[in-house]
Amino acid sequence: MSDNKKDEGPKDIDKPFWQKRRYTVVLMAFFGFFNVYALRVNLSVAIVSMVETRNIQLQNGTIIQEQHFDWNSKQQGLVLSSFFYGYILTQFVGGFIASRIGGHLVFGTGIVVTALLTLITPLAAKTSFYALLIVRIVEGIFEGVTFPCIHAVWSKWAPMTERSRMATLAFAGNYAGTVIAMPSSALLASTYGWESVFYVFGIIGILWYVLWLLVVRESPEKDIHCSLEERDFIMHSLGQKSGDNHVIRHPWREIFTSKPVWAIVASHFSENWGFYTLLTQLPTFLKDTLHFHLEKSGFVSAIPYLTMGVLLSISGYLADWAQIKGYLTTSQVRRYFNCGAFLAQTFFMMLAAYLLHPVGSVICIVIAVGLGAFAWSGFAVNHLDIAPNHASVLMGISNTFATIPGILSPLLSGFIVQNKGDDEWKIVFYISASVYLVGCVIYWFWASGELQSWAITRSEKIEVCSISTIKGYTNEAVEMKE
Repeated sequence: MSDNKKDEGPKDIDKPFWQKRRYTVVLMAFFGFFNVYALRVNLSVAIVSMVETRNIQLQNGTIIQEQHFDWNSKQQGLVLSSFFYGYILTQFVGGFIASRIGGHLVFGTGIVVTALLTLITPLAAKTSFYALLIVRIVEGIFEGVTFPCIHAVWSKWAPMTERSRMATLAFAGNYAGTVIAMPSSALLASTYGWESVFYVFGIIGILWYVLWLLVVRESPEKDIHCSLEERDFIMHSLGQKSGDNHVIRHPWREIFTSKPVWAIVASHFSENWGFYTLLTQLPTFLKDTLHFHLEKSGFVSAIPYLTMGVLLSISGYLADWAQIKGYLTTSQVRRYFNCGAFLAQTFFMMLAAYLLHPVGSVICIVIAVGLGAFAWSGFAVNHLDIAPNHASVLMGISNTFATIPGILSPLLSGFIVQNKGDDEWKIVFYISASVYLVGCVIYWFWASGELQSWAITRSEKIEVCSISTIKGYTNEAVEMKE
């Protein structure tokens, strides 16, 4: 009986989750991702005000039309996509650096530099169209490290049975940032001018960075506020020992020839295609096709992301619960959650395009975006299942491919929607639905939730072999005795 107790390992501390140090890290990561997306989406709303034609009455009574910036649809698409030209460059690099020096440092640096650049965005826009493009590209370069390096944080802080809920709770910050930033940006632009959008969210990002430096450490071992019981529980769950600090060597050939890795890549690409299409185009779609005013379009644009933020925490809890209870294997959880969400998103995106009705289309878009929360409990956590020691690099690889939609989608939409017609917008929605369906098929056949053989370290292999050898000798001795 004592042996059985020993095998169970250290117990978690008997406290509510909000008093556990690892959930303090989750909370700070949540607000970090809040800033990541607030700094990213504010331009999607501000640009409506920046290019809007307004009637101005002169002192002599003459009414003239005025624009801050006379950009056509193609130029607007280029501005909205320019962020992703930089963003795609540092996904892989960010994951690699995070695995070497610690994800928490890279995560914080990426966000604070983006915040500083956001503060100078109005100056850049007034200087020239190309100056604005350069600032947005550099913002993307620094923000590109955020998603890959957060997996380096979870590889140190997230017990195996809590990966889904911890990761999805933090990722919910993306949508909280979107929910707050879209209507707030619309109000700020209408009340104080479009420049205020960038000043407000830039300052918020800097304030968060100060708190991040004060609160978060690389691992439980290095956090003096993490109790001994919680530290031992986390490290035992992850198979780590005190003082483990070996250099991780990434098996590149095995990574790039692994079907589960490419399943994650395909799924990540598909989810981001639909997400970025709506993220960059929804305010314009609501104004052009459904005839919403700027203030109203900002609020309505936020509803889908509010839904997704709420459902993310639910999906993460259900994913972990199904595994803990033994109802589903890890592979089944990832596959069912991911593909079920994609099929539903395919249907509702097509229905939104077919209806093109102020109420019906908005409801379909809300459902389509919201159900993406269940896909995030599939592909977005899957890196930690198949190769926890390489998770930051895998996220860097998958998010590199998943950034391509951020570049192509606004440009493609800009070329398709030139006359602001209903049929043009239908094409945009049908393309997104098709991409979801393709991602669903690939993930269903290639995904896995099992630790891959190439992801096991040499010391772990030796330990497994030693245990197997001991068991073999023991069995042989018993047979001889019999």
